[in-house]
Amino acid sequence: MNKINVGLLGCGTVGTGVAKILFDKSDLLTARTDTVINLKYIADLDIDNNRGLSCDKSVFTNDSMKIINDPEIDIVIETIGGETIAKDLILEAIENGKHIVTANKALIAKHGNEIFRKASEKGVSFFYEASVGGCMPVIKTIRESLIGNIIHSVNGILNGTCNYILTRIAEEGIPFDEVLKQAQDEGYAEQDPSFDIDGIDTAHKIAILASISYGMEINFEDVYVEGIRNITPFDLELAEYFGYTIKLLAISKIEGGEVDIRVHPTMIPSNHILASVKSTLNAVNIKGDEAGDVLLYGHGAGMKPTASAIISDVVDISRNKNTNSTRISSTAHLNRKNEIRIKPIEQVESRFYFRFSVEDRPGVLSIISGILGDYGISLESVQQKGQKKTGYVPVIMLTHLASEKSAKDALIEINSLDVVKQPTVAIRIEDNFE
Repeated sequence: MNKINVGLLGCGTVGTGVAKILFDKSDLLTARTDTVINLKYIADLDIDNNRGLSCDKSVFTNDSMKIINDPEIDIVIETIGGETIAKDLILEAIENGKHIVTANKALIAKHGNEIFRKASEKGVSFFYEASVGGCMPVIKTIRESLIGNIIHSVNGILNGTCNYILTRIAEEGIPFDEVLKQAQDEGYAEQDPSFDIDGIDTAHKIAILASISYGMEINFEDVYVEGIRNITPFDLELAEYFGYTIKLLAISKIEGGEVDIRVHPTMIPSNHILASVKSTLNAVNIKGDEAGDVLLYGHGAGMKPTASAIISDVVDISRNKNTNSTRISSTAHLNRKNEIRIKPIEQVESRFYFRFSVEDRPGVLSIISGILGDYGISLESVQQKGQKKTGYVPVIMLTHLASEKSAKDALIEINSLDVVKQPTVAIRIEDNFE
């Protein structure tokens, strides 16, 4: 029977989940793959805590290079995280001819192009299913199941922390700061939640998916990112009134040879299936020219979902190695690389929800609508909602399609008016996902 030796770099939450599957389900994996997948070494700074794993203590080492330089190890699993040590170890392992499996989305989003090229040069696999969507097989779906499709768009909810916060605000009317504190206490948010609530984590993921979908290099630095810190219960209440739900949405779509890719709070129709995705769950809607809409839904993070996705990559590489073939190349999208640029955010067009806080006096609405008109922004709806508070009233305007530049320039002028008491809240609206 074939045997594959594996080395694990890092044994935190996800690493422990991976090790548990490899140890506890070794018989199941062997039966399903006709291969013994042997976790030979686990490298971690803490080698005294065995983490409840059913293995001998000799499996642990505090020397990562013991794994990198061991000629018997075929696959290196990286669960250290970060962009420095993890990157150096991965590149060194590739140099030594080892296949790589990782869930490190930040590393891939920022340094993936370099690592892909290195893996291609050395003829090894670099698999990263777990980097996006946890247990949802979104990368496999795009790369394998939809290989015969032209991908028109990939849109989704890709951060469970943000989705949990927005769900709680919408359903219970709790202010953002209070929900965030509860999420931290319950373990749904990190003590420093910036990567999640500022949209950076989601941007890493959509940059990776866009690369695979459209055959382009990863361009994380060009992704427009906006987080959820300024979303209030009042805005979620108003969204519902107008028939929408607010989600932190990752958007990517190809238009005229350019990719529109961005992350921001978005009003989506309440009857769209993504609007029903609540709490910590994730979902991705992929539109192909042949398959139409494909929805994937599941847990996007956590020990077990992430470990499950990592094991699927380990098995794929093992099968490739056993047949001395490459059934699925991890760098296939590089072979069809196109010179596609990301559309500058200023040129993107959206409908907008504007909430102005203004003095309650005659002529204010005409002044604001006049400025919007000067910038070519036409209005679909104008309403005053809520009561006067501390001398000002909320006025809500929904627009027709307008460019980001026009909206930004108009709001700069409007916010400078004496009658405007607070910065205008602007939320983009997506009515369709073509």
